[in-house]
Amino acid sequence: MGEAMRETGRDRLNAMFAAMRASGRAALLPYLTAAIPTFEASVRLFKAMADAGADGFEVGIPYADPLMDGPVIMRAGRQALDAGVTVPVALDLVARVVEETGKPVLAMTYVNPVLRRGIERFFNEVATTGAVGLIIADLPADEAVPFLEAASATGLGMSLFVAPTTDDARLQAALDLDPAFIYAIAEVGVTGERDDASSNTERMAARIRERSDTPIVFGVGISTPDQAAAAGRHGDGVIVGSAIVRRVIDAGSAAEAESAVASFVGDIAAALA
Repeated sequence: MGEAMRETGRDRLNAMFAAMRASGRAALLPYLTAAIPTFEASVRLFKAMADAGADGFEVGIPYADPLMDGPVIMRAGRQALDAGVTVPVALDLVARVVEETGKPVLAMTYVNPVLRRGIERFFNEVATTGAVGLIIADLPADEAVPFLEAASATGLGMSLFVAPTTDDARLQAALDLDPAFIYAIAEVGVTGERDDASSNTERMAARIRERSDTPIVFGVGISTPDQAAAAGRHGDGVIVGSAIVRRVIDAGSAAEAESAVASFVGDIAAALA
């Protein structure tokens, strides 16, 4: 088989979404900041979440100015940065999660770390880990072309963001760029736990579906099994972040964190089944 026939990260991501659609449920994609509470404990947490029913993962690369993130993930990012978790360390963690779980893994970052390392270099480094794709949280669609070109060159799938406030023209512009999936922000604002299920998911999904069959992954403000199930009825994937991160950083020990996270992810997986 020639190089051109090799399965890419985007191919593996597409296969996951196709399998989810065939099974009639949304993929559960837990988020956790890389290397918290420690590097090896983080690997064990991802393995525990895989065993509990996660279909894939979003691994957050810690960044000093995370504009999309609320206080819980900001606190985790600061903890990781203070412990010396650089971009290379975070990408080493991504590679370990790919190796140890066998699940599709998305790396998540912000524009500035990509630009500092260089777009081509950064995407090549992510592809080398075995990750299937990349989420860049503060990248607007009208500045995304160089990043999408790098994603195509390295075989990575990349998302673009749509919010409940996104107008039709900007929604169509994002879809026209052919992202691997749309990251649909369920609740306006930064990441964090919410008391109620989002009232936006059905309407957002309908607006996207009438224009495209691009997979839809809902995130932001999804923090309970019931909220995940509600979002999963309208999307191809669900990301749960702050509620998981909080259980890790509030735990008294790595073992306690592992137990709490495994139980919680198991409950969400059951709700999505």
